[in-house]
Amino acid sequence: MNRRGDVLLVDGYNIIGAWPVLHRLRDLDLEDARDALLDMLADYQGFTGMLVYVVFDAHQVPGLGAKFKQHKLMVVYTREKETADECIERLVAELTVRGREIYVATSDMTEQHVAFGKGALRVSARELLIDVEQKRKLIQATLRDVEAKPAKRNTVDGTLSLDVRARFERMRRGDM
Repeated sequence: MNRRGDVLLVDGYNIIGAWPVLHRLRDLDLEDARDALLDMLADYQGFTGMLVYVVFDAHQVPGLGAKFKQHKLMVVYTREKETADECIERLVAELTVRGREIYVATSDMTEQHVAFGKGALRVSARELLIDVEQKRKLIQATLRDVEAKPAKRNTVDGTLSLDVRARFERMRRGDM
């Protein structure tokens, strides 16, 4: 599940409820849990090259829904009277093209079966968590290797303040 150009559709609230660390955070502050999920998936997307859509259910909230980029992720809030499952099913149909795999991450068995029936591959919340954690370990190992080698290619890096580095990182993630 790691080819560039493939798509991962994530049922946001389902994953928050299924991942223990996010579940505990949700009980304290739902917005912090959403932000933590988006941070984790932004790193995952950056490492894998997959296009990641995170869908949050807002079907009981009046309005047209919203779609925006955060950390270069596509974040979708469903429109009024549309569930996250319905939105994910619609996105599977819209994003299906030849040569592209579409994965749907949810622990909702019914949604997994429907997505599979529409041609998407299913990924349980647990499988996604394991993959995200494995990629995070690879990222950390890569960073350790880079830090262990003498810096040859980036002579400016050593002269930047932490504030400037943080700004560049926010720009890289699309937060500015």
